[in-house]
Order: sequence, then structure tokens, then C-alpha cells
Amino acid sequence: MDFASDNAAGVAPAVLDAILGANPGFALGYGNDDLTHALERRMSTLFGRELAVFLVATGTAANSLALAHLTPPWGGVLCHTEAHIATDECGAPEFFGGGIKLIGLPGVGGKLEPAALTAAIGHHSGHRPHAVQARTLSLSQVTEAGTVYTVEEVRALAAVAHAHGLSVHMDGARFANALARLGASPAAMSWQAGIDALSFGATKGGALAAEAVVIFDAKAADAMHERRKRGGHLVSKHRFLAAQFAAFLADDNWLAWASHANRMAARLADELAARRLAPVWPVEANLVFVVLPGATDARLRAAGARYYARASQSLPDGIVIRDGDVLARLVTSFATTQAEIERFVTVAAG
Repeated sequence: MDFASDNAAGVAPAVLDAILGANPGFALGYGNDDLTHALERRMSTLFGRELAVFLVATGTAANSLALAHLTPPWGGVLCHTEAHIATDECGAPEFFGGGIKLIGLPGVGGKLEPAALTAAIGHHSGHRPHAVQARTLSLSQVTEAGTVYTVEEVRALAAVAHAHGLSVHMDGARFANALARLGASPAAMSWQAGIDALSFGATKGGALAAEAVVIFDAKAADAMHERRKRGGHLVSKHRFLAAQFAAFLADDNWLAWASHANRMAARLADELAARRLAPVWPVEANLVFVVLPGATDARLRAAGARYYARASQSLPDGIVIRDGDVLARLVTSFATTQAEIERFVTVAAG
């Protein structure tokens, strides 16, 4: 009963096979290999335009390098106060950005609203040269609350940002889960909606260690080559990153695996709700948040269930976490089974 994270799942067999398939013989390093060149062409086809792709091994590297590329050292990045870049990356965006400032904004369910964004841009503009200036908007897709921005919501927020001269970044660690939920195209969810740079995650979706910084204006991406190298994130045996992405994207594996994870989350949520443990936020991807009474939490952990307890300031009206209760985050993956869900729900129900 492991619902701690989609990072806790293993590697999809197709990805392991691709790594083994890339292993024989020799290939030029640092992204000069045929697999990487083929993947770059594949990415352009996938998103329907010429773009620049930079592979790295971790999501923290992807987010931090992308934000550093978009934001001057004296600039501010507007994001949700509970965004992963603000709470779980140990200051890496600020470090790689040479001192950029992350500015957290409130929003129910992990989402930002255009009005709050407009007000924040106004508050963090002017008073030069003394004050940090808002320069980038970062959106998490899927959010840390497990909610999904619709294409229209992304477009509205990006329009506000661009109207005030800000660039727009998307943390797409679970980009596939959002697409599977909405049925949108990669282009519609990204550059067509106003995203300038995307951190495109594969690791949570079934890869071993494969993330990509996708910059949709290839002309603006040139210095990223040096930024990635200087930051220590240019992998020498680069073909093994490309091989993972090739298998991830082949035959729409990435969407099939994400769809499975989403279905498992929806099933888990429904089963818990039927036992009066309703999700705190709408279950729109592969994360389920539920308030567990202390006794239920203790019973589940004694039975071997693994999940994380979370705190949040973006709870819906009427949701109160009482002393002794636990806000549990339950995450499903491509490897989650119905049997795991049934056992978890049975133990939870007592």
C-alpha cells in the first residue's frame, strides 16, 4: 500500500528496455548523439513547432534552470505560495538564478487567479532600483493540491503576465496527467496558451531520471546550453536520457500511463468517499487529499500503508483540520493496482 509518491514507483519496463537498447557500442556524449537529435525532432513534432529542448536528470534542475533563464537576478518569480519550487527545492531556483526572489501568492486548491496575479504584479513593479521587480510567472501543472488548470485558465493567467512584460513558466512534473485529464494537446496546454518555457517531466510518469526544459522560442534559448553546463546538469552519457524520453513518448505510453494513474486516483477517491472520507479538493489527476482521523491514520500506518501528511493554507471553505487529524496526500502511479486500493480502503474503514 504505497501511496507516498509517484516517485516511489519503479521504472516502466519499456523505459528500462530502451536504456538497455541504447547501451551497446559508442556514441558521442553531451547530447551530440543520434538518439538526442531524434528526440529533439520528435519534441518539435509533438508540440507542433520548432523549439529547443534541454534534457536533465531531475525536476529541480529543470525548474531552476528554466527560471534562471527567464528571470534576471534582480527579478521576482510569482508562484503559488505552496508551489513545489517554493516549498520543496531547497532554494535551488534562487541559487541557479543568482538571487532571484520567489514571491508566493495565495489561491484555493493550489491555483492562482487573474485578479490576484494582477494585484501582485502591481505591488511588485516600480520603486526602481530598490525593489525586486516581477519578471516571471510560474504555474504548477498539476498543482500541489492535485488540481488541474484548464487551458482557458492557463491562457488567462499568461495573458495577464504577458500584458505586464512577464515571462511564463510551467512546472510540468505531471504535465502528462493534466493532458490525460483534459484531453488537450501538448501545444494547446503550453505555447498556444502562452507558456514560454516548460519543465516537462517524465520521471514521475515512469522514467528513471529524465526531465526536459522546453523553450518554445528557439532563438531565445541559445544561452541555455552554457547555463546547463555551468550548473553541472549536462549529462555526459546523454543518450540514456534521450532513450528514456523516446520510450516514454513512443506509442503514447506517457499518456496511457498517466491515464492509468488518474483512473486509480479517481477509484481511490470514490472508495474513500463511500466510507465518509471524501477528498478535500477535486481529484483531477493522480493525487488524492483526504482528512484522516488520528485513529485511522494510526491503523493504516500499522498495516504498512505509506503516504505523506501535509499542511496547507489553500483549503476550501469549511474544511478544518482538527487536532489529531491528518491531511493525507495519496499519490497513484502507472504501477498502482486495484488490489492496493482495495486493501487501503478496507484498512481505512476498519
